[in-house]
Amino acid sequence: MTPAPEDQAHVDRLEEVWSSLGTLGDSLADADWEAPTECPGWSVQDNLAHIIGIESALLGRSEPEVTPPDGPHIKNDVGRSNEVWVEALREKPGAAVLEEFRAVTGERLAALRAPDMDFGADTWTPVGPGAVRDLLPFRVFDSWVHEQDMRRAVGKPGGWESAAARVSLDRVASIMPMIVGKKVKPADGTVVVFEIVGPAARQVVIGMEGGRAGLLDDVPGAPTVRIRLSGETFLRLSSGRGDTDVILGSGAVEVSGDAALGFTITRSMNFLF
Repeated sequence: MTPAPEDQAHVDRLEEVWSSLGTLGDSLADADWEAPTECPGWSVQDNLAHIIGIESALLGRSEPEVTPPDGPHIKNDVGRSNEVWVEALREKPGAAVLEEFRAVTGERLAALRAPDMDFGADTWTPVGPGAVRDLLPFRVFDSWVHEQDMRRAVGKPGGWESAAARVSLDRVASIMPMIVGKKVKPADGTVVVFEIVGPAARQVVIGMEGGRAGLLDDVPGAPTVRIRLSGETFLRLSSGRGDTDVILGSGAVEVSGDAALGFTITRSMNFLF
């Protein structure tokens, strides 16, 4: 069967980000694999092992028979499940984990590009039951976010000019109305502008009306608050990477207008942890 154009685009983005991860892995020294990342509890190697685990499960592979140790970063059953594959691969050298990553993702791409692939088939997604086409954007986002975790840890930036970066930031931007409207709850008439600069630059405009927050196409007059930050800072604050106080104290976020509201929003952006 012929996949819909957007289904094919999701697979292309997965191939793009997985290829970028492979290139990054080829550049790493042995010590780089052990470097801690801002993803709580995980090294560079652990981030890649996590992707191997998710894609292995989607291929129907059995979960390794290991019991991961407890840690403060494990907060629920999903987090505990994520640790199983990570722990199983933790003692392997980075080069071997990279080889396994290429094998697993290669098999996944082959399955997704097979002529009989049914993108409407039922599957698991992080938000409940759905179709394969519902899951793929999550896999692009997850893979790209962990690529950025790895790159920051070893000082090798990249991946920001990609389609995977664009759609991943689209996903983060789509969640910001929930952050503003449900977590912060400013008054009706409030307009919040996230001005994201640098690679993958964009403007995210959110307005409050009837007690609800929604995305706006344009800024209606002077916004209540404007929050200017890089795409990397936007990603770190929204995905719980790094210490929020340290990030804000570094001057990485510029707030104009209602400063109190702006900093309340930036402290509330994390939706992953």
